[in-house]
Amino acid sequence: MTTSLAGTLKNRGKQVAKRLLGYDSRNWLRIRQIEAFTLFLEAGNRKASDVIEISPGWNRTWRAMCPNYRSVDFPDFDICRDRTEEQYSIVIADQVLEHVQRPHAAVENIHAMTRPGGWAMVATPFLFRVHARPHDYNRWTPAGLKQLMVEGGFAEANVKVHGWGNKACAKAHIGGPVRAYGLWRDLSNDEEYPLMVWAFAKKGEARPA
Repeated sequence: MTTSLAGTLKNRGKQVAKRLLGYDSRNWLRIRQIEAFTLFLEAGNRKASDVIEISPGWNRTWRAMCPNYRSVDFPDFDICRDRTEEQYSIVIADQVLEHVQRPHAAVENIHAMTRPGGWAMVATPFLFRVHARPHDYNRWTPAGLKQLMVEGGFAEANVKVHGWGNKACAKAHIGGPVRAYGLWRDLSNDEEYPLMVWAFAKKGEARPA
């Protein structure tokens, strides 16, 4: 009991010291992507729109931010095969497409679930270790992700893609666990070393009959 208490106090002491030093526990490779998603949802108060997220898993970021939120989860909901009957103003697939066996079918279903004039928000890693949950099939560069979204039904002019990464962050993740941002790590972007890639894709407005 004494040993357990001492260990607990020691861990809390470390946490307090880290906070005082400005230690940032966020996932280094996802900081810029999460910032981009946050800014996008806050712009024009999009976060108040009807939002659906596909297989959020442990991530509660968008659930906490969006009051009109629902989610669907794999394997009961397989985005390669399934689509909701309802359409939504925002469809989020954050760290999902690398895990699906048929990404083109998945994006077609994302497109179908997006209301005309609405948006799909997609993020997926590029330079990152294999993480099978339960499977890991795919990687895309920014250009590759844009092409995937276009082939899934979004007009090319309505798809904006972004990527972030650098050598320091890539090295920190090779052969080790996902690293916290920590203290004073490099957040500069090197286009030749994207670790995270994301897209904002707008579905065209419905044409009058």
